[in-house]
Amino acid sequence: MSLSRFNQVFLSQRLVLLRTLQRMVDNHSTAEDLLQETYLRVTRALSERPIDHLEPFVFQTARNLALDHLRARRIQSRTLQEDVPMDVLQSVASPVTTPEDAAHAEQLLEHLSVSLGQLSARQQQIFILSRLHGCSYQEIADQLQVSLSTVQKELKLIMAICIGVAARLDHP
Repeated sequence: MSLSRFNQVFLSQRLVLLRTLQRMVDNHSTAEDLLQETYLRVTRALSERPIDHLEPFVFQTARNLALDHLRARRIQSRTLQEDVPMDVLQSVASPVTTPEDAAHAEQLLEHLSVSLGQLSARQQQIFILSRLHGCSYQEIADQLQVSLSTVQKELKLIMAICIGVAARLDHP
């Protein structure tokens, strides 16, 4: 089966695939992302081996990606600190602290504030909605009209910045 044949099948079935994905994930942006990933996965599969029944393979690939997405979303909704390593969580100052701990925490907060202030407006919104308001990734994606994947990537970047600030402060 050639790539040009796949492109014909994909283009002719694109709207049906998109509607199917939208029904499954209940979000247009996410469905678009999954449709694009379907195209990439099937293209990669075609370069590795021949596929006899292309149309069902495309639909099954899209369905599997949607199910993986829903599974990941369900797991992520169970916790608020998805991307934060346990050692960072455990290093948060306790209510009873020494003056040195309080000074360190104040310095950390100051450095974090500067770093977070350099984020884009959307990144700041994502951070506030996630970490201060406790919104799920899906709620944030819906509210900001971006894909779930965008929220995940932005939060991962933001958490990496926070972890980097903490690491630099601990190891000057």
